[in-house]
Amino acid sequence: MRPTLFEKIALGLSGLTALAIGAFILFAPHAFYASYGITLGEDASLLSELRAPGAGLAGFGLLMLLGIRRHATLAVAMVAALTVFVAFPIGRLVGLAMDGMPSGSVIGALVVELVIAALCLAAFRRRLRQPAPRPFAARHAH
Repeated sequence: MRPTLFEKIALGLSGLTALAIGAFILFAPHAFYASYGITLGEDASLLSELRAPGAGLAGFGLLMLLGIRRHATLAVAMVAALTVFVAFPIGRLVGLAMDGMPSGSVIGALVVELVIAALCLAAFRRRLRQPAPRPFAARHAH
């Protein structure tokens, strides 16, 4: 399954965004969170808890980018993009409802995430409507 140009653009933008943000959190959490007005201390446990999902986000970003070139990974790349860019806004909206209004920077991140989610949904809409492929064993059973 070859990606369309629109799908490549959506995967490229979502992949680069996830990779950049994930790597920033992984390697420079103090600077990343300071950009949101959050001051981190030197608690090794807290920093570990922040770096770990940063590494996961960067990994998902690489997977999204891989889907552009390796057509066998396209479906997985699309699922990764939709998972990340739908789940993050949902989490932020839950936080907004439960914790109140965050900083303007966090609201800005929410808007960017919603835009990327909408782009991915629009780009992948044709494939989302297709039935899932049957497992190999089911196709070759006699």
